[in-house]
Amino acid sequence: MRVVLADDERMVRTALRVIIDAEPDLDVVGEASTGAEAVSLVRRLRPDVVLMDVRMPEVDGIRATERLLRTVDPAPRIVVVTTFENDSYVYDALRAGAAGFLLKRCGAQHLVAAVRLVARGDSLLYPAALRGLAAARARGTPQPPPWMVRLTEREADVLRLMAKGLTNTEIGERLGVGHATAKTHVAAVLAKTGSRDRTQAVIAAYESGFIAPNPG
Repeated sequence: MRVVLADDERMVRTALRVIIDAEPDLDVVGEASTGAEAVSLVRRLRPDVVLMDVRMPEVDGIRATERLLRTVDPAPRIVVVTTFENDSYVYDALRAGAAGFLLKRCGAQHLVAAVRLVARGDSLLYPAALRGLAAARARGTPQPPPWMVRLTEREADVLRLMAKGLTNTEIGERLGVGHATAKTHVAAVLAKTGSRDRTQAVIAAYESGFIAPNPG
């Protein structure tokens, strides 16, 4: 799995490279110190995963994420890397299509597992953190989107379980259906909400008021 690192701090990039390159199935193929450099590098190298700092000069990680997902096909899986989990930049990056986020202080094993997870197409979803970010952004009474009425009752249940961070297998067990059926329901939810992945679907659920980020 090919990885590009984008962070304006050389020490951070060096630490990430040492951890990732120590794994036989992972390879850091490039480094960027700005969002603009990251976009250019990814377009040229076509990595599987990008670890993207959200706060960088010239072009920040949010704009870089938007550009890459809009112009690169197939798009890489992007994980934003941040110092603080309540950073508003993180929420904006997730809305832009990032597959998840990591804290810079996370351990080596967690980092490696996260890269492998997103590389195989899964989202790096932290339910409590995402709920907190959504609650901080909540404003007034949201307008229900058209997709809300298109969800079947079962798909609505699936979206609620997705927001709790359950995997397809766990969703199937909770609803009493097989893994393949749960996967089909998740795919339907993504299609109807117009979401790239599970993270965007959960954000859509919070922003629409389908799920209250701060119940009670």
